[in-house]
Amino acid sequence: MIEVRKLRKQYGSKNVIDNVSINIPKGKITSFIGPNGAGKSTVLSMISRLITKDDGDVLVDGAELSRWKSNELAKKIAILKQSNHINIRLTIRELVSFGRFPYSHGRLSREDWKYVDEAINYMELKDIQHKYLDQLSGGQKQRAYIAMVIAQDTEYILLDEPLNNLDMKHSVQIMKVLRKLVDELDKTVVIVIHDINFASCYSDYIVALKGGKVIKEGTTEEIISKQVLKEVYDMDIQIETINENKIGIYFAG
Repeated sequence: MIEVRKLRKQYGSKNVIDNVSINIPKGKITSFIGPNGAGKSTVLSMISRLITKDDGDVLVDGAELSRWKSNELAKKIAILKQSNHINIRLTIRELVSFGRFPYSHGRLSREDWKYVDEAINYMELKDIQHKYLDQLSGGQKQRAYIAMVIAQDTEYILLDEPLNNLDMKHSVQIMKVLRKLVDELDKTVVIVIHDINFASCYSDYIVALKGGKVIKEGTTEEIISKQVLKEVYDMDIQIETINENKIGIYFAG
């Protein structure tokens, strides 16, 4: 489990994260939802130690984040940020191999390449694995980055808006893959997501943030309600049942 206790981050005189406490359950998909500026990506970055926290504690499997050695933390938590800028020309296979760096330090063994191959196959990229990243569609590129994260073979996978700029088809594809990672490989996935419909369909647990604070956290059924969503987004919400597995969520204005 990842436990966040009274987390705080300040830029200048502004508290962008204010006394945030969250419990992230193991073996589940946890979604961070909320309006722009809610602090979702900042919390995710502090959990992974990409940015420093000003106060509070983050416990990963009972050990405070500051006690983890960087290389050991990289074997426990993988994070994929929203924007990834790579200035060298890489193939999908070369990119995915970067996920093995915490283990191989650049000298990949036969076992490392096995993890690379498994990740490529899992993301259905085998037929195009030798294509360069600049030859890929947005959906293919995002799958390649997620394959790199899978190859890292961590228990916790943190993704910052992985559906950004993807069309409906590729968004569904990515969310189905994340669901499989949890259900088949027993991973713990934490995702920052703006689409509440996707959050409601694929998440087990949801954390709703606003203004740098947690408004409410709980199971999907507890959070996807008119009352909670109106408090988070300051808008009336219409929720309609489509079938036993899906609901439709609409902002009514």
